[in-house]
Amino acid sequence: MATNEDIKTSLPKEIFDVPMNADLLHQVVVSQMANRRVAIAHTKDRSEVRGGGIKPWKQKGTGRARHGSRRSPIWIGGGVTHGPTNERVFKKGLPKNIKRKALFVALSEKSRSDLIIFVDSFNVKEIKTKKVIEMLNNLGIKESCLIILPKIDSNIILSTRNIPKVKTIQAKDINCLDIVSSKYLLIDKEGLEVIKETFKK
Repeated sequence: MATNEDIKTSLPKEIFDVPMNADLLHQVVVSQMANRRVAIAHTKDRSEVRGGGIKPWKQKGTGRARHGSRRSPIWIGGGVTHGPTNERVFKKGLPKNIKRKALFVALSEKSRSDLIIFVDSFNVKEIKTKKVIEMLNNLGIKESCLIILPKIDSNIILSTRNIPKVKTIQAKDINCLDIVSSKYLLIDKEGLEVIKETFKK
């Protein structure tokens, strides 16, 4: 059985030995966070609130200020001026080569910090959270961990969903944000091959 060190020495340098570029990594992580953001806060402007179809009082002769609608922003229950709406778009586009380079920087930093743990295979044959916890403990993983799967494995996915700070992702879908959000990366040999085939030129 190949050890963690044996696998590390055979890693492609163009993916796992890229110099640190903090500015590039920050730019991509911020972009990915923005792309995942969902606009929930929403206020109604004067065209959306109820009422106001009739003029509150006649234009002249009452001694009061003139008003045309109860939906005016200066009225209680009226519309909101310049409030947040759910039509806002936070997406930030970046070129593919920039995101790809930042991914390699993130993987390289994890590798240099000995935070990538390689295993021969994920031998999880049943949905059992206790088994996965034992596996993580045996590997010395006590903090947040991203388990990188070669393909969808419902046994592992369902076994880890109740473990705090443990996430799963397919190797072809790895990205900067998920990598930097977890301390450890757990990859098997098949998952490593998928990463090479997907991202190596």
